[in-house]
Amino acid sequence: MRLTSFTDFGLRVLMRMAGSPDQPFTTAELAEEFRVSRNHLAKVISSLSAIGYLDTRRGGGGGAMLARRPEDIRLGDVVAYLEADQALVECFLPGGVACTLTPHCRLKARLADAEAAFLADLNRSSLADCVYRPIEA
Repeated sequence: MRLTSFTDFGLRVLMRMAGSPDQPFTTAELAEEFRVSRNHLAKVISSLSAIGYLDTRRGGGGGAMLARRPEDIRLGDVVAYLEADQALVECFLPGGVACTLTPHCRLKARLADAEAAFLADLNRSSLADCVYRPIEA
């Protein structure tokens, strides 16, 4: 299974914030630290805020911070949320009937089981297990 860069960035944001839970982070700071697009990261932060993983404040002294304790954020739940619009295969899409093997495909159920097992395995860990603290130079 391959995760999108959107999910990759989302996990990085959460891991970094878990390493400094009392520090608000601006999108610009995180984009520079991660060497990624500020605009793309802004969408990631907005999405994480919308689901309640982050609290955000505008203005001076503003930024984003974890809205939950790292122990309460399950990795599989984060991945499932951030990957919600990404179907593992075309036939998993709503209305995805272009596959000529449907309805006799014997692979679809196995792929669905594998995807569920992947997320369940990730949910055995919390964000607290993956805290990232940069090494101070």
